[in-house]
Amino acid sequence: MRLEGKTAIITGSGSGFGEGIAKTFAREGAAVVVNDVNAEGGARVVSEIVAQGGTASFFKADVTKAAEVQALIDHAVAAHGGLEILVNNAGVAHKRKSMLEVDEDELDRILAVNVKGLFHTANAAIPVMRKAGGGAIINIASTAAVRPRPGLTWYNASKGAVTTLTKSMAVELAEDNIRVNAVNPVAGETPLLPTFLGEDTPENREAFRQTVPLGRFSTPQDVANAVLFLASSEASLITGVCMEIDGGRCI
Repeated sequence: MRLEGKTAIITGSGSGFGEGIAKTFAREGAAVVVNDVNAEGGARVVSEIVAQGGTASFFKADVTKAAEVQALIDHAVAAHGGLEILVNNAGVAHKRKSMLEVDEDELDRILAVNVKGLFHTANAAIPVMRKAGGGAIINIASTAAVRPRPGLTWYNASKGAVTTLTKSMAVELAEDNIRVNAVNPVAGETPLLPTFLGEDTPENREAFRQTVPLGRFSTPQDVANAVLFLASSEASLITGVCMEIDGGRCI
């Protein structure tokens, strides 16, 4: 088991990519803290992990609120004995539309979750990892940060911030033996897909699929496999990498 003896927090893991990551980590021996604002989804993921013989607990916290994020980190330490891996997966987007049609409230929400959320998790988790002698942080960014397209401009910008933040954190935290990497998934079969498409129609799906050289959307397991590698000791010399999980879309 590649993560045996490790404790991992995955934010936004009540569905989608986060759910796939949580279940994969648990299969690989990690004690997993499932975090989400959706208690029903988070509890379901935990019950399914436990039913398969894994170790998991759920903690409801909003990543935009510092006190709730600190409580999330404290829970991981109290319930599972520490924190070696943090996956910043929680994210939101605006519906595909002109950048001039995105209102300020939408923008504030996108930046609060996608960027400020990483600020809060870093402030709470890094002291714990430093005390333990190291750790691994994986940020879920997007191909939108590498190959931005019209209609998602402000979302694109938020994910661009994530990739730059990943590289900066990697340099600053290297002396603490804390590795920081990111993955850039292409659109996948998650609850956010209709947002990216504008309207979830067979025609829109096919049009998007045609832009991916390997001819399909990503899946939670595709993303989880990459995150597992970056979290594991196999990636012990890898930091500051932003890996495309995109079927060739960014080429």
